[in-house]
Amino acid sequence: MIGGGLKLKANKGFTMIELVVVIAILGILAAVALPRFMDANKDAHRAAVSGTAGALAASVALVRAQWEINKSKGLGTNPQVGFGKGNVFVNAEGWPIGLSAAVSCTEVWQNVLQASAPTVAATNAAYVPSFASQVCTYTYQGDGKNDLVRYDTSNGEVTFTFVE
Repeated sequence: MIGGGLKLKANKGFTMIELVVVIAILGILAAVALPRFMDANKDAHRAAVSGTAGALAASVALVRAQWEINKSKGLGTNPQVGFGKGNVFVNAEGWPIGLSAAVSCTEVWQNVLQASAPTVAATNAAYVPSFASQVCTYTYQGDGKNDLVRYDTSNGEVTFTFVE
């Protein structure tokens, strides 16, 4: 008994209306949330491309900084002493170009990114390189959308583009 002598009746479960309302709410939430989770795969691939572009940009900047240091000390410009395995060559402005005077996008990728870099090759790799107008373009193969990472050897700029 409570207070004024009223007896409370013990609840033994949910009513049918309460169960229908809960199921309807769960159905609405699932209909709204499920499509968002379906895009998680695309988001993961985009994160991989943007992360790789960021790593490439940081590495290019480090090579350029090492070039400035070497230049101020009167050291030769090629290959860059003090960066990685000493196998990175740069152009006249200090931006990485590969192992020789000719630009090799594969060599830039492998020597600048060094350890734990995604694979790059003409076929069967995470990224496929190409070169035109002083720009190395790395095409991401992971999701079939062919997202792009671009490195401009004339100014060191690294950008990425998502293909819809």
